[in-house]
Amino acid sequence: QVQLVESGGGSVQAGGSLRLSCVASGTPFVNNAMNWFRQAPGKQREWVASISSGGSTNYAASVKDRFTLSRDNAKNTVYLQMSSLKPEDTAVYYCRAIIDQRVYWGQGTQVTISS
Repeated sequence: QVQLVESGGGSVQAGGSLRLSCVASGTPFVNNAMNWFRQAPGKQREWVASISSGGSTNYAASVKDRFTLSRDNAKNTVYLQMSSLKPEDTAVYYCRAIIDQRVYWGQGTQVTISS
């Protein structure tokens, strides 16, 4: 059974930083690309960043140069380091993996940025 569990969310002021974690279980993590999405109140869920099994990363334009995605295969964990946070980054952040053509989501972690 594949499970993704996010943590690290919280409330910070604009300009601050947070680091989100996503721990995967039930899957050979090292072989999987991992993704982060977010969903703000009243908005559609949007893609934030991806990291390949080899560690290559891609970012949405809105977070590029502020967010950094990394992975620790020994810990089955991906990390989303978020800096220079803005109120518009406020959202529930979700980790996602596609494994054997099935999509798995974590439960999400709330990030709230105050101005």
